[in-house]
Amino acid sequence: MAALRSVTSCYRLLRNSARVLLSSRKHAVHKPRKWTNILYTSIASLAVGGGLCAIPFRQQVENLSHDSLIKRAASLATDSSSTFLSQTTSALIDAITEYSKAVHTLVALQKRYLDSLGKLTPAEEDTIWQVIIGQRSEVNDRQDECKRFESTWMSAVKLCETAAEAAYSSGAEHACITVRTNVQLALTQVEEAQKLSADADKKLAETKVMEVERVARHAVSSENSDEEDVPEAYLRED
Repeated sequence: MAALRSVTSCYRLLRNSARVLLSSRKHAVHKPRKWTNILYTSIASLAVGGGLCAIPFRQQVENLSHDSLIKRAASLATDSSSTFLSQTTSALIDAITEYSKAVHTLVALQKRYLDSLGKLTPAEEDTIWQVIIGQRSEVNDRQDECKRFESTWMSAVKLCETAAEAAYSSGAEHACITVRTNVQLALTQVEEAQKLSADADKKLAETKVMEVERVARHAVSSENSDEEDVPEAYLRED
């Protein structure tokens, strides 16, 4: 439609110009050849202009080959897998951090209980045990969350490795290097977080051993105390 309007405008301009030139020719009959040349030149110029107006401008579209399209798709795949890896890595590290905090809190509660062993009333001992049981439940929940995010994270790592192989085979070397660098960074970050949780687990295991030893020692001490009290009570009755 734009080309048709352009042709129409050029045609009107040509017609108006022809009328002006023919009208001028009537008033200057003594110079027919000059005006005739001008008329023909104008008609030719406007005709060429009208032809150019009739030709629509076309935007050149890049001619992409199959290899180029595959390379571009492989790059997009590496970008998407890297985003997936980044999100799962962040979630896993946060989960491990919260698990480590919960374990350290449990260790602190158990040590507090062991330090006050034999000094608490039955009601106080029951209260602190309720707190310890609740914290143990918190630790178990955090541990389950870590396992869930770890499973998703491992899937993200495998996806990135597959995307890197696809990018390399398609010729997208830069995308391949980028996603493999992201994988290595994620592995390092998760490994550092796991070291913290492993240290917390070690302290919890040591506290449990300490708890068993102290509780056993306290039980023996209580039994000996009961055995010594019996004769004294018997003598007092006599």
